[in-house]
Amino acid sequence: MSVKQQVITDEQWQHAHTIWDYHQMHHDLSRCDVAIGLGSHDLGVARAAVDLHRAGWFPLLVFSGATSPTTAARFPRGEAVHYREHALDLGMSDEAILLEPNATNTGQNIALSRQVLADAGIRPGSVLLISKPYMERRAYATARRVWPEVEVVCASEPLELDDYVSSIGDPKLVIDMLVGDLQRVIEYPKLGYAIEQPVPGEVHDAYKALLRAGFDSRLLTP
Repeated sequence: MSVKQQVITDEQWQHAHTIWDYHQMHHDLSRCDVAIGLGSHDLGVARAAVDLHRAGWFPLLVFSGATSPTTAARFPRGEAVHYREHALDLGMSDEAILLEPNATNTGQNIALSRQVLADAGIRPGSVLLISKPYMERRAYATARRVWPEVEVVCASEPLELDDYVSSIGDPKLVIDMLVGDLQRVIEYPKLGYAIEQPVPGEVHDAYKALLRAGFDSRLLTP
């Protein structure tokens, strides 16, 4: 029986919860000069951006993202374009949104959004990064490397792991993505893509256990 067909055990769910919690930065929200909505497969980023803007946490937002092999079918016009359309449908003002349609990775999301802002004459001192819930830590570590002079606050749609799994509909895939993002948190500092993040022992143990169990479809390719 393949891992995808297996019933995920209670122990594996516990490991997944450990990694899910680690990926979130648990930052206290503070008002920021701008926000960046990081492109992905998840329209929840756009929903969270609308809610945060409506609550007054930032005045101006950059949606960033082109397409990737995992989003081309879902967002054929590009992640940033679809995010913007969804935000407008939810009532956000078009004047509050800038587009960065070319980024294909998180480092480019940050660097190219910074350029879009600079082209508009905006040089922020603080940035609210809005991402998928399990991408907060990697986004933070990347921004601290790429744009070290700004204050970074991370936020995401306020979902528990079980609710996120229900929204995606594929428990195996979600755990694979948690494992893949943790690998990137560990490995990207060695490649110069991000600053190093401390990884507690229980998070390492959960990561190794899930790898041994075959939750590995989102790992970096050699």
